[in-house]
Amino acid sequence: MASTAVLSLEAARARFTGGRGYLAACSMGLPTRDTVAAMTADAAAWAAGQVSPTGYGTVAERVRALYAGIVGVGVDRVAIGSQVSVMAAMVAASAPDGADVVCVDGDFSSMVFPFLAQGHRGVRVRHLPLDGLAAGITDATWLVAFSLVQSATGEIADAASIAASARRHAARTFCDTTQAAGWLPVDASMFDATACHSYKWLCAPRGAAFLTVSESFQAELRPVQAGWYAGDDVWASCYGPGMLLAPDARRFDVSPAWAAWPGAEAALSLFADVDMTEVRDHDVGLGDALCVGLGLPPAGQAIVTWPDTDGDAVARLTRSGITASHRAGRARVAFHLWNDTADVADALRALGRG
Repeated sequence: MASTAVLSLEAARARFTGGRGYLAACSMGLPTRDTVAAMTADAAAWAAGQVSPTGYGTVAERVRALYAGIVGVGVDRVAIGSQVSVMAAMVAASAPDGADVVCVDGDFSSMVFPFLAQGHRGVRVRHLPLDGLAAGITDATWLVAFSLVQSATGEIADAASIAASARRHAARTFCDTTQAAGWLPVDASMFDATACHSYKWLCAPRGAAFLTVSESFQAELRPVQAGWYAGDDVWASCYGPGMLLAPDARRFDVSPAWAAWPGAEAALSLFADVDMTEVRDHDVGLGDALCVGLGLPPAGQAIVTWPDTDGDAVARLTRSGITASHRAGRARVAFHLWNDTADVADALRALGRG
């Protein structure tokens, strides 16, 4: 996709008020000045009795369009909600009885538990290593569910190979882009469905999540979480007994957590205006610099992890005022727009490599 960026990388970086020593975008993103201002103004308007559900609905529609542009699909292919696990649960509930589902061994539980929860219907989940995912898809596979970027390790899936294998075997693809969208260029049209929570790399408040679904896969999915917001005419769908759902991906909407969306609009507006390849190069450059300093091979990832069974490395970082995380027996750091080479140097000194 050709870049339509109107905001330089430096201008985007300047939108953040701080972040020195914060190496945890993979856990939770930081808000921009505009996001803080939008949320503050919304809280004041709410306190003054100047907000309404219809007004929030208008904001949510603008955010839906922003997200569609970021991931390269039509706005009619985007549903909104608040949690990836809820969206994955809807996909899992749509699996045929006895379906074969392929997941990544060690993937984030929101992409695994919903399918395991369908075991009472004979749905079988096979857990494969990330690099064996494409080869593990068979003619019996109904769906392959995976994160584009692994939460525990930062590894990036070979999405093209996985999608190609799924097409050869007439299997569906469901990709979680939560650890990718916001630093890695994402083309959601490659997959039958994707899910993304925007509170990490897209730097939005928690509570604004998105589902994309292809037109052909939509016909196979059951909108088991359908409520009034999934109606063709939202405000005519508040009461039963009749149900007329939206004809497009909105039929999978979950009513928005109102207060999250003004902040999400400000956050996604930034990422809609920046060149994501520049963001990727910035983030990966810092990650690779840390790898070199630690004596690790450059991984080409924004998330860098290494074995830390006893948590000593994360404890060292924490004592030095650096925010990092510990996952699956590994130290985990992440680099995003607010970080620079000084953060790399600080981390290496804290780890005794500076």
